[in-house]
Amino acid sequence: MIRYQITSLDPASHYFDVSIRVDDPDPAGQALRLPNWIPGSYMIRDFARNLLDLGASCADQPLAIDQTDKSNWRVAACSGALTIAYKVYAKDLSVRAAHLDHTHGYYNGSSVFLEVLGQSEQACEVLIEKPPAEYCGSWQLATSLGRKQAGPCDFGLYQALDYDDLIDHPVEMGDFTRIPFEACGVPHEIILSGRFECDQQRLAADLKTICEHHIRFFGEPAPMDYYQFQVMLVGEGYGGLEHRASTSLVANRDSLPKPGQDRVDDDYRDFLGLCSHEYFHTWNVKRIKPEVYRPYDLQQEVYTDLLWAFEGITSYYDDLALRRCGLIDAQSYLELLAQTMTRVQRGRGRGRQSAAESSFNAWTKFYKQDENAANAIVSYYAKGCLIAACIDLKLRELSAGQKSLDDVMRQLWQDYLELKPGVEAGSIQRLVSEIAGQDLNDFLDDLIYGTGDLPLTGLLEAAGVEVIQRAASNLQDKGGKDATGELPRVDFGAMLKAEEGGVAIQRVAEGGSAQSAGLAAGDLLVAIDGLRLDLGKIENKLQRAEAGDVWEVHAFRRDELYQFEVELQPAAADTFVLKVTEQPSAQLRSWLKL
Repeated sequence: MIRYQITSLDPASHYFDVSIRVDDPDPAGQALRLPNWIPGSYMIRDFARNLLDLGASCADQPLAIDQTDKSNWRVAACSGALTIAYKVYAKDLSVRAAHLDHTHGYYNGSSVFLEVLGQSEQACEVLIEKPPAEYCGSWQLATSLGRKQAGPCDFGLYQALDYDDLIDHPVEMGDFTRIPFEACGVPHEIILSGRFECDQQRLAADLKTICEHHIRFFGEPAPMDYYQFQVMLVGEGYGGLEHRASTSLVANRDSLPKPGQDRVDDDYRDFLGLCSHEYFHTWNVKRIKPEVYRPYDLQQEVYTDLLWAFEGITSYYDDLALRRCGLIDAQSYLELLAQTMTRVQRGRGRGRQSAAESSFNAWTKFYKQDENAANAIVSYYAKGCLIAACIDLKLRELSAGQKSLDDVMRQLWQDYLELKPGVEAGSIQRLVSEIAGQDLNDFLDDLIYGTGDLPLTGLLEAAGVEVIQRAASNLQDKGGKDATGELPRVDFGAMLKAEEGGVAIQRVAEGGSAQSAGLAAGDLLVAIDGLRLDLGKIENKLQRAEAGDVWEVHAFRRDELYQFEVELQPAAADTFVLKVTEQPSAQLRSWLKL
């Protein structure tokens, strides 16, 4: 057994103190390594850069350690038990690595625990000790790791089946709120860290509804015997990362349901969608996964063109589940779908990159976006969601509502339960055709490998959904809702943000008004037609402008002032609104549970 120990002698310094005991080290010299990335977040993160003061000893005698590359080490040969000790700097307040200060501690095992090579399949113990600082006296601990000698929410001894299991259960420690509930007989907990105001009873009831929906969607019993939602509440933030029996979430504290609030507002709807998304991953990617991830190679990039399915299909079902289990109405769901259609339509990159290419290049493009990303790439999350909608609606259309994407996902799950195979390229397409009872390869290839516009509008209209395309009503218009007031006839062709002294350009649309005039991301707009401006003034001018109007724009690029002549182009109809028709079809009733 490999024995780990982790604590922090001084949380305010942001250092975790870690040690490892290896009873039977490699007689030729024990090799160690740390992952370079974490499953679910496809970018090389070089966690080893935060590892310091690495040392080793045997029988209280120090041993030499040679570093062989950025994340691999070899300890000198020894006879007897080997002890390794080191520190990990933890200042990444995200769901991917580790964070520690005087208020709380959090870590993913992939960023703090060295792997003992040659013994990765061995069972592990980890002693998680409360930091000795006085301000940590009331701290609790939350993790889905198996308890060995620790009570609920207590520091103590935990266990894992092997190294892969050890690093797939994040740990939160601090003064948090714990909300238990059951879903299909399985104990669940919500861990809320940070300052917040919340109707805890309602939150538990709504998450119970979502969890039971997903469990019953794939079929009982659930694939885990315990599940934990770890939620860090912040002033501004949104994101999540899936694990085999838990998820780590970062969310805006205002997105939780307030006491006395009986409706699902936009912020709470987004939070429920995030929880639904990560919980659906318990099946789709944590167990049903690409063949190349069985097992994960966490030292280098592992390429697959299937992320459109594992993230995109999950992104489709996360919001659809909210509708199916009655937490939102049909129009609210269609609003969310229309917003996704709008995001994809507004990106010029959709004509350059297919969903399969977006998946394959996640490592270098999707996770390393710059100011030109919208012109260069398409999101495998967003476009994958729309591809899933196309497949679902097409199967429903061909079968008169008797078959759907639900059947595809359930069959993938049954295949996993029976054979535990990985999903290979083309296998989802073959399964869709099999369920459709006809060859849909050409249709699916266009969706997955093509760069043309998806046929979703036609499929929605055939199902009985009214599709409206219009110009954006203002710079904040995300789509999904009816426009308020008169629509602008022109588009400045840039994403703008208010900044001190003017308005900053965050990105420009390729070929749009701003780029054609020579403006670029990073420029600070200070005046139009000789008048100082702010964001509100630009919006007002856009409402009154006509296509072909020319603005004299002054802008700072770095510390130099330039003048640009911006000829305004017609506003594109790139904003979608979807509505249920007055007489919903039987197909629509089945799809949206009307």
